[in-house]
Amino acid sequence: MSTRRLILRGRRIARGRASGEVLRSLAPLSFFGGVDPETGVVTEPGHPLEGRSVAGRVLVFPAGKGSTVGSYTLYRLARRGVAPVAIVNRECETIVAVGAIIGEIPCVDQIAIEQLDDGAQVEVDADHAVGTVTLLD
Repeated sequence: MSTRRLILRGRRIARGRASGEVLRSLAPLSFFGGVDPETGVVTEPGHPLEGRSVAGRVLVFPAGKGSTVGSYTLYRLARRGVAPVAIVNRECETIVAVGAIIGEIPCVDQIAIEQLDDGAQVEVDADHAVGTVTLLD
């Protein structure tokens, strides 16, 4: 008997391929002032991910918010080795897109993020124009 894998198709924002554990928020996230660029820990007061680290995780959230300096914060996270391994958005805006590109973090958007549970194992493939997020067994 074969099992069907959940494969979500979206738009590639930043090339690359990665797999890992989902860290999901249904609230937008600001990287500048909302994520510590030295540790990767979410510091935005009251945010659902406050106190949790984005490092080494597939970060799933609806969209970015805040200052354009957030792009540089994503780059700093990548340089320090505490960035997410991939980013999945419902709608990627310019701040996250630029940060993912310069930080070389695979990024896909136009994804129904509610279908990805916190802690699930996924593979993000952004090596093609149609990016995919595959829920792994």
